[in-house]
Amino acid sequence: MGELDQAAVEEGLVDDPDETLGLLADLAGATDQRLRDLARQLAARLFLDLARRGPSTPRGIGRIGEQPYRPDGGDLDLDASLEAVAEAVASGAAIDAERLRIRSWSTPDTALCLVVDRSGSMGGKPLATAAIAAAAVAARRPRSYSVLAFGKEVVAVKSQDGDKSSEVVVTDLLSLRGHGTTDLAGALRAAGQQLNRDTASRKIAILLSDCRPTVEGDALAAAAGVPELVIVAPEQDCAEAITFAQQCHARVATVAGPSQIAEALAAVLEG
Repeated sequence: MGELDQAAVEEGLVDDPDETLGLLADLAGATDQRLRDLARQLAARLFLDLARRGPSTPRGIGRIGEQPYRPDGGDLDLDASLEAVAEAVASGAAIDAERLRIRSWSTPDTALCLVVDRSGSMGGKPLATAAIAAAAVAARRPRSYSVLAFGKEVVAVKSQDGDKSSEVVVTDLLSLRGHGTTDLAGALRAAGQQLNRDTASRKIAILLSDCRPTVEGDALAAAAGVPELVIVAPEQDCAEAITFAQQCHARVATVAGPSQIAEALAAVLEG
């Protein structure tokens, strides 16, 4: 009791990564406090490491436009900078670089809201998948993301404007277990509210769910209130999630286990 063999965990990650990640997530809820603490510490470090191995930022849609001058930042915008250049030439003074403008490519700021379905039984592989997804979202947008977990009610593991380290977010998510019914509409409304707090030009909700609600509510109307929605569903139970994604015009991906979630998120966010 109270012992965790890290070498055995490392061997398990080679032999069967999904089973090992699921076991580690289950141990994070162990009744023995020392074992539980050790498992949560190891899981948080491991899940964050797995999440950071993929692409760290989404590409978004690039646009060329006027920007403040910076060396090697792009071509000088002559029209926008002409007045500053003419005044400097007329006065014999140096050109004020702060008044110069360039033309350069930029991608929009992006805010993310991860919405995790914890209804029914949530442990093992599903819990590990959710925790690694939270780590991946934190790695991609460390200053502009939220994490919600929902069953009958919605719990904000991290709010959009909250200040919480990614390690604490992952650890707090690992402490959650399955609970109650599935209020999909309420979860999507909460995601829209979180994203509306952010000033980013692009706002995306990431729904981890089989999209099978058991609480009455108009989930399609709630999805319409989310600026952009992507869905990640379990590969073995994805039919209703795919149908829901088609109905609300959301992008969708499926994962067989927690070892695939970081790559799946990168694909669905950039697809």
